[in-house]
Amino acid sequence: MKMTERLSIPIGQNSLIPLAVGNKYKISAKNSFVLAGDIGGTKTNLALFEYNEGQLFQIKKNSYKTKDYTSLLEIIKEFEISEMNKIDSICFGVAGPITKGKVHGTNFPWDIDTEELVKALDLKSIYLINDMEANAYGLAALEEKDLDPLKYGSKIEGNAVIISPGTGLGEAGLYWDGKAYHPFATEGGHCDFSPRYDFDLEIWKYFQQKYGHVSWERLLSGQGIRDTYQLIRNVSGVKESDAFRARMAEEDPAAVITKTALAGTDPVCIETLELFIRFLAIETSQLALKFKATGGIYIGGGIMPKIIKGMNREVFTDNFMQSGRLNSLLEMVPVNVILNENTALLGAAYYATMSIE
Repeated sequence: MKMTERLSIPIGQNSLIPLAVGNKYKISAKNSFVLAGDIGGTKTNLALFEYNEGQLFQIKKNSYKTKDYTSLLEIIKEFEISEMNKIDSICFGVAGPITKGKVHGTNFPWDIDTEELVKALDLKSIYLINDMEANAYGLAALEEKDLDPLKYGSKIEGNAVIISPGTGLGEAGLYWDGKAYHPFATEGGHCDFSPRYDFDLEIWKYFQQKYGHVSWERLLSGQGIRDTYQLIRNVSGVKESDAFRARMAEEDPAAVITKTALAGTDPVCIETLELFIRFLAIETSQLALKFKATGGIYIGGGIMPKIIKGMNREVFTDNFMQSGRLNSLLEMVPVNVILNENTALLGAAYYATMSIE
């Protein structure tokens, strides 16, 4: 197997953010090959790694449009691993709740069964973990340059949280045991959205009429940005220009809305983005309180890295710090945006490597 790219990433006990897998705190594998996957509603990324002397070496990586395929196995076969017998462990981070090694994708129509993969690939060491767990484990591979501080806080050891708005809204916790973090999956993104102001209630009514149940994911996602934009456009009565309408038809609408907002050229887009940031701040602060996350909040997903440089950070901090008697706790909590788009993939690789006996 020829290495095509060296990833100079210290992982395990040398990490900026120490993470354990089960009761393991150190990687026992000396030299191993692992297959990692990040399976989301929009795309699936697969990569083959070699682990050697505390670093991961990327051998091969490919990306696939998830909905163009009927199964994960179909993608694995297209990935074409010529020396499958050299692989020691496989881990896939999957967008959906995993129960007894099985999952049905939240934003894609697949069933994935660990036992079926074990039989098809003739390898026992295959693991399915929630995609947000994979994102959390990926923190072990990050460096300072991979994080953009959105809010500073105290450096107090304690639990942490990761929240990732993208195609959907993922949330996970990281329990601190005094030595390392232990990630665990949640489905908190599907909990009820809670209006704070009068206009929030109008937003809730709009989404409730359209979807029935109004979760945080309905608002804090790409589709949520599109829906919120449409509501504000309808209420404002301000019409779209022909050029803007053409862009919306040809490109990803959420990306067009956020880019236009950052450029400051359309008041409806600006208000849409500010609402997204405000709602993200509210849900993030609620997670900080529920998990007592003095260890920090990490914001992942595909949206925030694209807007962090140009967004109004005060909108986030002002709405984050609105919990009355416990604002003193929220002041302690640092919030960082994850800039590395491969965090979930690296997390799956880390989990697979740590799982080798």
